[in-house]
Amino acid sequence: MELPLGKCLSGVDHAGSMTQVTAFAPGRVEILGNHTDYNGGVVLSAALQLGITATGRRLEDGEIRLSSSGVCHEGKIQRAAGLKKTGAWIDYPLGVAEMLALSGGEAGGFEACYESTLPAGAGLSSSAALEVATAVLLTRLYPFEISRMDLAKLCRRAENEFVGVNCGLLDQASSVFGKKDHLVYLDCRSESVDAVPFPPHLALLIINSGVKHALTGGEYNERREQCFEAARCMGVPALRDASSAQLEAAEMPELAKRRARHVVGENERVLLAIDALRSGRAEALGPLMSASHRSSVENFENSTPELDLLVSLATAQVGCLGARLTGGGFGGAIVALVEIGAAESVRVAVETSYAAQTTHKATGILCRAEDGALPAED
Repeated sequence: MELPLGKCLSGVDHAGSMTQVTAFAPGRVEILGNHTDYNGGVVLSAALQLGITATGRRLEDGEIRLSSSGVCHEGKIQRAAGLKKTGAWIDYPLGVAEMLALSGGEAGGFEACYESTLPAGAGLSSSAALEVATAVLLTRLYPFEISRMDLAKLCRRAENEFVGVNCGLLDQASSVFGKKDHLVYLDCRSESVDAVPFPPHLALLIINSGVKHALTGGEYNERREQCFEAARCMGVPALRDASSAQLEAAEMPELAKRRARHVVGENERVLLAIDALRSGRAEALGPLMSASHRSSVENFENSTPELDLLVSLATAQVGCLGARLTGGGFGGAIVALVEIGAAESVRVAVETSYAAQTTHKATGILCRAEDGALPAED
């Protein structure tokens, strides 16, 4: 999903509208747990300071008007006529509105204008941020009660059923449940979330490869089916229920086994990382991230030469403890665990070396773990 960056038009007043309200939803960076969410597994992520802001108002005429960068989507969408997929970025907010209506919500017409600080195509989950920002906006325009988890699941349903991407819950839950200076630990089977403290002397350096991340070409759904095939061969409900030993002993097509090897290993790495973070051994997270990337290359085949180069360049720098691709893969960005005092030197070195070896421009962003769209009340 690519949402144009820029400022929205302001001061526009439509008949039947009410006072403007705003909602912000952060993007997320996946730390560990690559492609585990739809396999019933566990994930570590962080909500970012970057995200999408929705500014909107209620419209009593039943229409939906959506815009970004001050450019309105052509035409007006009549809510009463039913919402149809368009193939454009507006499908994400339209999907949220449709799922809300199907679940019995009373949200009607609305106008929304979106601003994004997320780099397009970097794999930082701009689609989920757009969905969550829309959902939170609608809860404020048409006040109704919904739990944080139910809101995240409604947004996932919008992406699954309306947009047509069979994603898991990771992206939406990370955007909703983020907590400042903490990582988000999501158990996708129990659909429970916990916060894991992230140490102040370490930082997350996200480096965009300049190669657009996209999951609409079928690779995501193909990997998903291969994982399900592996689970069927082992006779388990999901790869969450398989151990590495069980996997290696099972008979199945070699490709399905390699896909499963990645997911089973990721679940194990997440649990090891949580133990390390909670016992004061945060530096152990770095090698686990690097092992995750090797598995993406060898087993899941969702990396690219550009991502591999960025990981190699980053991990060669003093002060970088580990690095891996983040998000679905197939382009986008890497995330590196760095000592905070070394973050700037690592960024400059990687950007310079990458430019000398490729035709792309890498862009590094030092990110913080921030609150989600609906932070918990302390």
